[in-house]
Amino acid sequence: MEKLLGMTPPMGWNSWNTFTWEINEELIKQAADAFIENGLKDAGYEYVVIDDCWSEKQRNEKGELVPDHWKFPNGIKPVADYVHSKGLKFGIYSCAGTHTCAGHPGSFEHEFQDAETFAEWGVDYLKYDYCYKPVHIPGEILYKRMSTALRNCGRPIMFSACNWGNDNIYKWIRESGAHLFRSTGDIQDNWESITNLAISQMGKEPYTGNFCHNDMDMLVVGMHGASNDGFIGSKIGGCTDQEYLTHFALWAIMGSPLIMGCDLRKASEETKKTLLNKDLIAINQDLEARGAYVIKPLPDAYNENEAFILVKPLADGDLAIGIFNFSDTQRELSLEFWDMGIPYAAGVSLSLHDCITGEELGEFTEQFAPVVPSHGCVVVRARIVEK
Repeated sequence: MEKLLGMTPPMGWNSWNTFTWEINEELIKQAADAFIENGLKDAGYEYVVIDDCWSEKQRNEKGELVPDHWKFPNGIKPVADYVHSKGLKFGIYSCAGTHTCAGHPGSFEHEFQDAETFAEWGVDYLKYDYCYKPVHIPGEILYKRMSTALRNCGRPIMFSACNWGNDNIYKWIRESGAHLFRSTGDIQDNWESITNLAISQMGKEPYTGNFCHNDMDMLVVGMHGASNDGFIGSKIGGCTDQEYLTHFALWAIMGSPLIMGCDLRKASEETKKTLLNKDLIAINQDLEARGAYVIKPLPDAYNENEAFILVKPLADGDLAIGIFNFSDTQRELSLEFWDMGIPYAAGVSLSLHDCITGEELGEFTEQFAPVVPSHGCVVVRARIVEK
């Protein structure tokens, strides 16, 4: 059975983190090619998304959006057709305000017209930003308006709301009809940004689930400081491969969409190994899409948010367990099974599968206490078995 639109977090690639305004038809086609060549499509990645700066600075005389004639001389539809020919889906960008963040026409008061245009072009995914929104119009109304337009345009389109967690979004985003919602500011290609975004969403597990996923922004895995944008790539060299792996594991277990942002044409073997990790992807794509709750080990022994455990119940009864060490030294971190509702008296053990190495670690009772590297993680899939 084919999954319903938005049942699990979307997986794909977006042009912004690496290329920002430097996009064109050939780049998007090459990104689609890279999905196939690198095995990303087979791993579950499906959306190829163009971000801001794809259009002319003015609409035409009919009020329609016009593709930039230098970047997309043949228009958008041939690009979408090429992406579809690869068995992938095509995404585009607009904004709830009068203009996009880079000053191109937004969809304010053009919602139904633009939704019809996107449908005609073959768009499957819309990222909808929040710049230049009129101050006295509630964002809630604007996202509901575009959602209604998309749902009546004649084509199923994944709706990615991107208002950065403003305006009490947790109270109204699910009923707006959005399939995912940005709950954070923009990510940067550095360890501090990754950890701050993850920590900001702890305790918000009730606000993610099927058909409305908490989006912690796009992945920076494998960028290594390569962005042409000074804000995103503010730390030369980006992160280590270990930090990128921890980043990917966090986004996977916390249920965030897995939208890649590196140059897929130049991805290293280590980057591909992280992005193609089938066990972490399986946790992210679990059909129940439940949030992960937080356990803090020995709170008096660590600084706040320096070490923590995330536990995500999975549809088959397993538990996904991520043990994270944000500190600058390796640590032995202890998970007490009692904290997951599994006391010794239950008469069961946990059979642990290491989701990073692929190893079977054996059966454990009462406690699991691995040594976790600095800025690293241990992620296991736990199956309950009789002792």
